[in-house]
Amino acid sequence: MSIRVLIVDDSALVRKVLSDILKDAAGIEVMGTAQDPIFAQSKMESDWPDVVLLDVEMPRMDGITFLKKIMRERPTPVVMCSTLTEAGSKTSVQALSIGAIDVVAKPKADLKTSLPEASHDLIAAIRVAAKANMAGAKPKPITPLRATEKKLTADAMLSKTAGRARPGTKTWPLVAIGASTGGTQALEAVLTALPAHTLPILIVQHMPEAFTGAFADRLNKLCKVQVKEAQDNDALLPGRVLIAPGGKHMMLQATQFGASVQVKDGPLVSRHKPSVDVLFRSVSKYGSDKVLGIIMTGMGDDGAKGMKEMHDAGVKTIAQDQATCVVYGMPQVAVQLGGVDLQAPLRRIPELIMAHK
Repeated sequence: MSIRVLIVDDSALVRKVLSDILKDAAGIEVMGTAQDPIFAQSKMESDWPDVVLLDVEMPRMDGITFLKKIMRERPTPVVMCSTLTEAGSKTSVQALSIGAIDVVAKPKADLKTSLPEASHDLIAAIRVAAKANMAGAKPKPITPLRATEKKLTADAMLSKTAGRARPGTKTWPLVAIGASTGGTQALEAVLTALPAHTLPILIVQHMPEAFTGAFADRLNKLCKVQVKEAQDNDALLPGRVLIAPGGKHMMLQATQFGASVQVKDGPLVSRHKPSVDVLFRSVSKYGSDKVLGIIMTGMGDDGAKGMKEMHDAGVKTIAQDQATCVVYGMPQVAVQLGGVDLQAPLRRIPELIMAHK
């Protein structure tokens, strides 16, 4: 069965370019196009698509309003098509928080150079979206808690640590979290439920470079904890959440005064930058039962090996369960590798963070 896609964009040129990309992809069928959500609704009344490819800015009804309507009336995988501008980034992060599965960049005016990369990203996003568990795509709010290429591995950035941290190695209480597809809304659900005073939290969420700052800013406005896009040498502080910037790896490091993060460029690791495996391996070097590692919804296997290394170093490890994941990929592989102590539904993750000492 082909994945049936409806393209909604007010530009005739963009509709044609997107249609041409998808019609050549195996297992994908463009069932129709629409110049705005009003026309799209008319088409969807008689023929519902498997995936909607949706523009952000359109006349008569914008993409965000239409996305909310879809998620309210009949949750369906939606991939947003956006420009990588500051305004576009904020809107894209909002769309992911509402329930969009992914955001892809619109093909640029210079199609000859931008089309190959755009084609690959678009086709991959459509295929992932078609497999999404829509029951987990828009998690219910969690009651806030009271204060009580060649695929490179993490070896490309850090040498492997065998077993537990050496006696005398300094360790710190902290939480390390990795997520990908579906993680934007899942992380929002978790972080908004936490009180202001909690352990330092380090997060890698697969997201384009243009989006991570807007994502951190949005969460900072919604949460009691402080959330910021990580910068090199940012200190680990109680009540602070550091999110790895897109296009850079983030690692835990010891300093003269305690612990901080190192943010640096490098190759793609486990096909990603930032990579969850890189963060988790860096944490394993200082691993102890003071640390909590969490792997959440996401396609692929980034973070699974790193979680096993943390587990072997004495870190307590949790995987989001299949029922509440949009895509049960990264957690599943981590479980299969024997790196997970506990699988838990999304609603329990905040209380597990607060219970960790």
